[in-house]
Amino acid sequence: MISNQYLRMMSCYNRWQNQWMYSAAEQLSDGERQENRSGFWGSIESTLCHIYWGDRIWFSRFDLVDPPGVPIGESSTFVSDWRKLTEDREQLDNLVMQWSDDFEEGPILGSLEWFSGAANKDMKAPLSMVLPHIFNHQTHHRGQVHAMLTAAGAPTQDTDLFLMPEEFSY
Repeated sequence: MISNQYLRMMSCYNRWQNQWMYSAAEQLSDGERQENRSGFWGSIESTLCHIYWGDRIWFSRFDLVDPPGVPIGESSTFVSDWRKLTEDREQLDNLVMQWSDDFEEGPILGSLEWFSGAANKDMKAPLSMVLPHIFNHQTHHRGQVHAMLTAAGAPTQDTDLFLMPEEFSY
């Protein structure tokens, strides 16, 4: 069972990780950000774009944003302008923070029904599974970005949840 506090904590963690990761990527040239580094989605920028796409598809299912309008195969090029991706990411993180604040105190119950383009079928799952999955997906791909940033010589930070700075705390 997950609670509104878990959701808030993970929203704060998401914001923290995105802020430092985008800041680190900003210190690289366009070419360095776009260089294929053999990540699952190729480059630093394309992987960050895929994470943003994934968040858009998931949060559209909660009516927080519009769906991305492109399939998963095009997720790494969904936003082709670095500045726009950076701005859009920050705006979505702000929406997610507000959204997590709006959950009632206590356990999060219920389920979500949606059509999954990746599975090509209608799905239904409890929110206690769906919500952690959203944050797990981000963490999975941000780990790849962290490795690519490190290899590119960009300054990185810790990713451990318990080391989240106080200014990001929930």
